[in-house]
Amino acid sequence: MNKWLKFAVLMVVATLLLVACNTTKTDTSNETPAEQGTENVRTLQDATGKDIAFEEAPTKIITTAPSITETLFALGLDEEIIGVSDNDTYPEQATQKEKIGGMTLDAEKIVALAPDVVFIHETSVASSEAAIQQLNDAGVTAFVVPESKNFDETYDAITLIGEVVDRQDEAQKIVTAMQEKVQKVVEDVKALDVTRTVFLETSDAPSIYTAGNGSYIQEMFDLLGATNIAKDGGDNWFEIDPEAIVQGNPNVIIVQYDYVPDIIEKIKQRDGFSAVEAVKNDRIVQVDVDSTSRTGPRLADGFAEIAKAIYPEAF
Repeated sequence: MNKWLKFAVLMVVATLLLVACNTTKTDTSNETPAEQGTENVRTLQDATGKDIAFEEAPTKIITTAPSITETLFALGLDEEIIGVSDNDTYPEQATQKEKIGGMTLDAEKIVALAPDVVFIHETSVASSEAAIQQLNDAGVTAFVVPESKNFDETYDAITLIGEVVDRQDEAQKIVTAMQEKVQKVVEDVKALDVTRTVFLETSDAPSIYTAGNGSYIQEMFDLLGATNIAKDGGDNWFEIDPEAIVQGNPNVIIVQYDYVPDIIEKIKQRDGFSAVEAVKNDRIVQVDVDSTSRTGPRLADGFAEIAKAIYPEAF
């Protein structure tokens, strides 16, 4: 074979190899920009079962519930938050944000602020149906965060919010810190080897409300080895008769509200309460209502406060 024939054969082989290599590459020339960028889209399901796609982290956020607000600030989103509910009190930066309503959302104001996402708590969906529909009609993304009834559901909610705003690592750090604090409190109390009966009220007479089975408060009591005298009186939150409190005779009474002046002295004066162990031993304790009731990043702090109210010697 002369040198020209060899050269021709080599050229044919090279051409075939080049064609083979090119056919293995994905041709994106005919794809739309949306198709080419789908690998960055995060599709998440909210509490209503709706799948919502997020192509990028939202930079304009509105939050309509204190627990969600506290989570967003804990994630470091101060600058991104452009609106909060009328009920937001923590952190201090939240009080400086635009207010968008309380029990009733100001849908028109929300639409005017043009947010990338509006976080709505599951418990307010029923009372906000009209507002949510207005947001949907205006093309505003409303994401409903599930209600949390225990620590695990609180961790899940924080994780979900972190996914929506694309701050998964920060959310995991918050959850881990909470889990470690809860575990430390449990171990400190367990070391005492003491069991006490307790009653927690969220409102004053004549309509005294308390926590029962299925509530995060009951989970706290279970973790602390404390016996809730109202445990079997109802599920979640319910009204209780003052006589049932007297009959339950708790060692400790916890007050989870602050709207009544001198409430501790007022409780002592209720009919029949002079015979209750908590009253006789001056063990009525008022706790911070926000940290002990908002199922967000500070719930572990609230748990520590409730533990201290029941077992002060452990701290």
